Amino acid sequence: MLAKVLGLSVFLLLSQSSFSATADAGISQALQHEARSAENKKRDAARKPEQTMAFFEVTPQSTVVEVWPGSGWYTEILAPLLAEKGKLYAAHYSDKFTFLSADYMQKGRAEFKAKLASHPIYKNVTVTNFAPLADIDIAPAGSVDVVLSIRNQLYLFDGETSLKHALANFYKALKPGGVLGVVAPRLPDNLINTDWKKTGYVPEPLWLKLAKEAGFSFEASSDMLLNPKDTADHPSGIWSLPPTMAGTEEEKARHQAIGEVNQMVLKFRKPGE
Repeated sequence: MLAKVLGLSVFLLLSQSSFSATADAGISQALQHEARSAENKKRDAARKPEQTMAFFEVTPQSTVVEVWPGSGWYTEILAPLLAEKGKLYAAHYSDKFTFLSADYMQKGRAEFKAKLASHPIYKNVTVTNFAPLADIDIAPAGSVDVVLSIRNQLYLFDGETSLKHALANFYKALKPGGVLGVVAPRLPDNLINTDWKKTGYVPEPLWLKLAKEAGFSFEASSDMLLNPKDTADHPSGIWSLPPTMAGTEEEKARHQAIGEVNQMVLKFRKPGE
């Protein structure tokens, strides 16, 4: 009997290892897909997409929501990764989102849809909507394996209220056992009394607290995107640093040397039934 148990344990470990290796291989292949722009590939070293997707358990079989894909930096990776066996929902700007101008949002959505029309690899991407203070389904309820909120400043709009609303939306979309992956600018402890909305940096404990209140369990964090050179006290906040680079030419040269924003990487899970 013991031999059978040990044999089953070894089989399960080997199966999990094989599955992980297959997933990692899929991500590696997606990073090399022809649809990716050369300009976006240049930022791989700073953004570490392969390690990030693996940490958030994204596999070729996953159903994923990408929250606010912007111009599609991650879409260029997720679309080929999920093209055959997975599913990608791109939850872009909504007209119910009043914080940004209608022209800005319409332009962003139009450019993103033009990208999707530019290559067959995007044919199975479904564009949905997301606004942090509106009741919009980013995907069918309980259908998603992974929700990705990467580099979104959700706190900016109405503080904790907008962040709580977003977390409730993410929770609704996820399957029991599903993963919420968060990459967001991390506020240092010594700047806790500064204006978070102005700088774009948010303290990690706030994410942990509000995610728990929303029903998530905190599973793990990673320091892969921490940047100790980022002092988080720049004239234009996170927008001072690459790739946005707001400021004077002198400031830009200084900020270029710092590199990209210091980011926390947090993995939460919706409890299983």
